[in-house]
Amino acid sequence: MEHVTHGITLDGVARFVDIATDALSSAREEIDALNVYPVPDGDTGTNMFLTVSAARDALREARAGDPDLPLGDGMAVLARAALMGARGNSGVILSQMLRAYVRHLASAEIADRPAETIAAAMAEATEASYAAVGAPVEGTILTVSRAASDAALATAARGARTRDVFTAAAAAARAALARTPEQLEVLAQAGVVDAGGRGLCVVLDAVETTATGRRPMPWSPPIGTHHIPVAATVPSDDLTEDGPGYEVMYLLDAGEDAIAGLRASLAALGDSLVVVGGDGLWNVHVHVDDVGAAIEAGITAGRPHRIRVTHFAEQVGAARQRPSTRAGRKVVAVAAGPGLEALFASAGAVVVVGGPGRRPSTGQLLEAITGCGAAEVVVLPNDGDTVRAAEIAARTAEAEHDVTVEVIPTAAQVQGLAAISVHEPGRAFDADVREMTATARHARHGAVTVAARRAITMAGPCEPGDALGVIAGDFAVVGSDLATVAVEVVERLLAGGGELVTVVSGVDGVELADRVAAHVEEHHPTVDVAVHDGGQPRYPLLVSVE
Repeated sequence: MEHVTHGITLDGVARFVDIATDALSSAREEIDALNVYPVPDGDTGTNMFLTVSAARDALREARAGDPDLPLGDGMAVLARAALMGARGNSGVILSQMLRAYVRHLASAEIADRPAETIAAAMAEATEASYAAVGAPVEGTILTVSRAASDAALATAARGARTRDVFTAAAAAARAALARTPEQLEVLAQAGVVDAGGRGLCVVLDAVETTATGRRPMPWSPPIGTHHIPVAATVPSDDLTEDGPGYEVMYLLDAGEDAIAGLRASLAALGDSLVVVGGDGLWNVHVHVDDVGAAIEAGITAGRPHRIRVTHFAEQVGAARQRPSTRAGRKVVAVAAGPGLEALFASAGAVVVVGGPGRRPSTGQLLEAITGCGAAEVVVLPNDGDTVRAAEIAARTAEAEHDVTVEVIPTAAQVQGLAAISVHEPGRAFDADVREMTATARHARHGAVTVAARRAITMAGPCEPGDALGVIAGDFAVVGSDLATVAVEVVERLLAGGGELVTVVSGVDGVELADRVAAHVEEHHPTVDVAVHDGGQPRYPLLVSVE
């Protein structure tokens, strides 16, 4: 593993975001259970996870499109995606921290004094987070951030290494988190530490892991590991007649000169005000009673869009008691090309556009799951790297909405086609999922592509332009001719027997698909062949055997 010890690389940034996303995913339920301030709505962990995962997904997509993406451009992508994907009070604050941090690094000479530069970037992130909040409160994520950046500055001033700065910051954050109940009475009453602060500790632990290669010791807090639904037992001003009843969030296109007026208008309407961003794009978060006035303030300042309104009382209690308005069952399928989109749609699926280089984010999958209106949803990610995002979206949908979701871990488009071919809405949900899962699992799958660079594969070395045969996700055949390699892939898949070969042509792959189908019909006359035009990029041919 390449450690980030004397500077920052885009590989290191990508590893950090991956580690942070997975860590927040694992800690999401724990953090949600700690959430009693400012509103006990139990979603802080989920919101912070969705914020960081949006940044992770955008950076992955940008790097897939440009393998030589410069560090500055990659960090700009990360910061903008976090801003646009931020959810909830803590998610918005976290997005501002990330933005300030990467902007400082982008403008500094990291190589000269890396430890001091990184510590200064942490300090700038803290200052930016305090500045973004209308009325900063100690005992929150802000306090934890301050402790971390102060420790980073002190460690760097002693001439320590970069990795030591990260380690000191993470340790100071954990210590500050343990003290948050002493600073906020509502935390002490509930017997918990601050949820946003806990989420920031998870992120800083991920930074330390990236820098050192070591996992931090498991966190054993003196306070705050329960999973009791605290919303029912802990009072909050935002859930009383005297406190705001709605959370309003929106993205805002506006100039810098309009933001001071916006802050003043929103501060007069409610509390928990956070406005972050810059360069013409802002993320606005506020708790109010008058939703219309909060949106009108945004219209006065610029152009609000992606408006999101949450009624706290419904989110915390009443929503779980009302009869569900959802009905029926839907399949959400990720499709990698226009032809595949049409195939899945014709089978009744809700289609999410995806595939290599443009994999859907957790937020996009969550929107498809919750927006389809079904009480039962089956998700077909159809890509190994999308399975994890689909699982997180599924669990989030179940936690926040009255919907039952199952993810069938399809690792290829053709597995998804096999699964949806046996989908039967009239069956019991569990039985339908079992049948679709078994069919997908028994569909042996392969593909053909062209090597973009020199590499070592399981089948030996390849050069740019070589034909590569993929079997079950691994490069298993290297050759000079696409048709020859494609036939070899099909023959290997048929070595275990089979009754149906499904061939899906990609961009410029129609003729290749026809040649492979003709080969199967000639040499395996008892095997049926189905040919589809998928239109997917990068892979002229996808194939499965059932």
